[in-house]
Amino acid sequence: MLKLLLFSFFVPLTLFSQSRLHFTAFGGFANYQGDLQSKPFTTDQSHGAFGLGLKFDVTSKISIRTGFNYGSVEADDKKNKPSLQPRNLSFGTRIVEGNLLAEYNILDLDERRISPFIFAGIGFFHFNPFAIDSIGNKVFLPPLTTEGQGLANYPARKPYKLTQWCIPLGGGVKFRMTETTVLGFEIGMRKLFTDYLDDVSTNYVDPLALALARGPKAVEMSYRGGEVKNGDPIYPAEGSLRGGKKFKDWYYFTGVTLSVRINAVKSKIFLWNNGSRGRTACPNRVL
Repeated sequence: MLKLLLFSFFVPLTLFSQSRLHFTAFGGFANYQGDLQSKPFTTDQSHGAFGLGLKFDVTSKISIRTGFNYGSVEADDKKNKPSLQPRNLSFGTRIVEGNLLAEYNILDLDERRISPFIFAGIGFFHFNPFAIDSIGNKVFLPPLTTEGQGLANYPARKPYKLTQWCIPLGGGVKFRMTETTVLGFEIGMRKLFTDYLDDVSTNYVDPLALALARGPKAVEMSYRGGEVKNGDPIYPAEGSLRGGKKFKDWYYFTGVTLSVRINAVKSKIFLWNNGSRGRTACPNRVL
């Protein structure tokens, strides 16, 4: 997947003038929506994130960009809504993402200093959820199959892949600082095709079957109500609700972007505005 995205972006760039090629950078925070985070959008439990990439201007309003982002997300039932706190589940994961996006400026930044923008595209990401057990050890959750993934007793539950496709989409606002430098702020959501970013999706399984297949640690990490004060130490009955599989998980990046044109030499191949002005011309009107 990585080779495909790189090939689809960098090969076309060799055919065009570098005057439309930009270096991009991102800095901000990452968070997620899922079974362990009751708020649809929040900075609570968020972590820092950063990214680097390239952008190519197709027209004065349309660009193609590619990049790699890194961040981490986490959530804990202790900070969830009260009805879910007795479940006492938690998770964390690093996220490494590559993407290929189309971006559209609502206004022409050759003529204005400020413009809203939107973007959408395709990406892939790698994750590996873990939790900290009762004695402080970091435990990766996928091998434990905490909801019976891969067990003969539950043939419909398949192990989830740790590298998957996603659909990035979002928007923000840009501010032209100089002829070659643009500062922006964006919110980028990632629609996922998995409900296991947090390792929580559906129902509890038979703890005996889980222990026989994956060991006692799998049972311990599947239900942790007995670890909290006044919690219920009895493992829930098979089929009891553990998560909600109706809605897939999401993660999102929010922060500041910087775009710097790599080569400001005028292009004689592509002219906009009926050929009257090249991309590198200074804005002739500002807000």
